[in-house]
Amino acid sequence: MQKRILLFLGICYSVMVFSQTEKEIDHQVHFWTSINSTMRLSNHWGVMGDFHIRRTNIIKDPSFYFLRIGGVYWINDKISLAGGGAVLWLANIQIDETYFSQERRIFQQLLWRSVNGKVGFLQRIRNEQRWHDIVNEDGSYNRTRFSNRVRFLISASIKVFEKDTAPRLIFADEILFHFGSEIVYNTFDQNRFFVGFNQRINKNLVFDYGYMAVLQQKYSGYKYDLNHTIRLFFYYSPDFRKRKEKNLPHYPVSGGME
Repeated sequence: MQKRILLFLGICYSVMVFSQTEKEIDHQVHFWTSINSTMRLSNHWGVMGDFHIRRTNIIKDPSFYFLRIGGVYWINDKISLAGGGAVLWLANIQIDETYFSQERRIFQQLLWRSVNGKVGFLQRIRNEQRWHDIVNEDGSYNRTRFSNRVRFLISASIKVFEKDTAPRLIFADEILFHFGSEIVYNTFDQNRFFVGFNQRINKNLVFDYGYMAVLQQKYSGYKYDLNHTIRLFFYYSPDFRKRKEKNLPHYPVSGGME
């Protein structure tokens, strides 16, 4: 199973890199950081929330700020459902000033996780309804564009050292498709491939760090952004149940991707 997952992730990354030879690619360097929290209140119920900051030109310029909150229902210790809302503030940088437009979302998701030997697996399907504010060059409001987006995430956490406190190797790939009346040439939205390490600080707090390649198709259909991203995510996940499952790996319900 481990070899199959790693082969799948390798194929996804190879396809993403190969596409550069066929399309017009704009390379950028980004930095993403976030705090993600999932609080399990009982065997079935909990809450989740995360806040993200994304910068461009490494850390020089703002890209967006993102806030998401929701509720979680655990079917069992391996499978959970979640839903809620989110707001994104997207930076529009002009010569003299920077202004922000909003995107509002409603999301629903199904998440499944398991352990196979030294490898922990996570799979997530998320559906999003998105309302984007379209603005003019001077920052004034123009109209709102609606789209629906479906996201598929698969992640593998590999124990490479004997000590439980040592870092774990992480591979993840997420592919996103969106639909709507104005989505004509780019049903494929983006692909995100991540490789890095996950490090535990204490029983409730871990962080991961590494490299993420984000290939995003523009509305023209033939232009792409390839964002070489330095990623640093923190996960705070307290469990308030009296009886806790000890055998499953530590994973936030958010799955580690914005």
